[in-house]
Amino acid sequence: MTTKSEQLFNQAKQVMPGGVSRNTIFRKPYPFYAASGKGCYVTDVEGVTRIDFANNMASLIHGHAYVPIVEAVSAQLTKGSCFTMATEVEIEYATLLCERVPSFDKIRFVNSGTEAVMAMLKASRAFTGKAKIAKVEGAYHGAYDYAEVSQTANPNNWGDIDKPSSIPVAVGTPEKALEDVVIIPFNDVDRAIKILDQHKDDIACILVDLLPHRVGLIPASDEFVCALRKWADDNASLLVFDEVITFRTNYSGAQQNYSVEPDLTALGKMIGGGFPTGALAGSDKVMKVLDPTEPKVLLPHSGTFSANPVTMTAGLIAMRNFDQKAVAKLNDLATYARKEITKVIKDIGIAACVTGAGTMFRVHLKTQPPKNYREAYVNKDENKLVNALLEHMFANGVMLINTCSATLSTTMTIKEIDHLVAAFKSGFEMLLPKMSK
Repeated sequence: MTTKSEQLFNQAKQVMPGGVSRNTIFRKPYPFYAASGKGCYVTDVEGVTRIDFANNMASLIHGHAYVPIVEAVSAQLTKGSCFTMATEVEIEYATLLCERVPSFDKIRFVNSGTEAVMAMLKASRAFTGKAKIAKVEGAYHGAYDYAEVSQTANPNNWGDIDKPSSIPVAVGTPEKALEDVVIIPFNDVDRAIKILDQHKDDIACILVDLLPHRVGLIPASDEFVCALRKWADDNASLLVFDEVITFRTNYSGAQQNYSVEPDLTALGKMIGGGFPTGALAGSDKVMKVLDPTEPKVLLPHSGTFSANPVTMTAGLIAMRNFDQKAVAKLNDLATYARKEITKVIKDIGIAACVTGAGTMFRVHLKTQPPKNYREAYVNKDENKLVNALLEHMFANGVMLINTCSATLSTTMTIKEIDHLVAAFKSGFEMLLPKMSK
């Protein structure tokens, strides 16, 4: 019997390439289609309800249909959704974020995390007058040519660890983009500094995700970040953080956990309260490149839907309610989840481990936690096992991000975590014979 999801997918293939608008939701033989969500649960068009640990790729911090956001947004919609004018709520939200994070003197809203990173790199170039950027091997920073270099590097093309190759993601990426991106290994101070020194006159900024998802969801060491900070200061470059995902890990973002501050920070995902958004924030001296009151605007910048009042309203409510108390409570719940999954791994005796911090964690089918992208890399055989585990979790009422990663929302309780742990337990038991061959 043909399911409703299969029927919808057959229709979708007629009007969308591969039947999807984003590859992250594609799955074989066809994607599942959501009908509704409430709190931390999503019900699909077949009527099956699952616990949502994906949270739309980490973009939801209060789950689905969060009543305070629904009510505030509904009220705003009666007044209008967007104007060729500024709004008061934009100022209110900007004030909240700047007061929340010490490194934020000024902030500019955009429409996505990709836009925020793109604006951050362009602002770095405008401020320094330099063209090149440096980034960590394997780190994901959105869909901008320069930001996405080497995010999908593999053993066949990633080159020597002392000089990682700049590898394109999309066919047709301009060679100039590859030449202007310097790749450094994660958490390896000596190698990173040696590579940076070879380009010291040309680097506009060093782009860092403090908890890079695709590198393995392992925290950047304070030593690594401090070394990059010093190098940037010594060489007239900027240190910039991508906190599009990691801002959810602490009250002032992941940067709260480090000894130094960035010059700029890119935000997105959860700061939109369930709506598309992004932001660029940082020191007053650097953010001046965007300032239209300056005699010469070094980076003219705008966006049709940037800072629209619907998103600003939703984001304001979301962040007000993700206060110090909520952050601590959710991070404690995530710590409990990581501890319990690790206990299950030990009890079963499977080659697996858990990484992560704050409200996020990732399960690796590896004996030891990876230290960098090359150690975190998932080969074809391991990928088959990961996909089998993901399918098992899905069949047992759990939605995860396709790297076998989880993000929490404030509507979750011990009940949902215990369900997750039980699903992992049966999943590991299912995999164990396959991994022993």
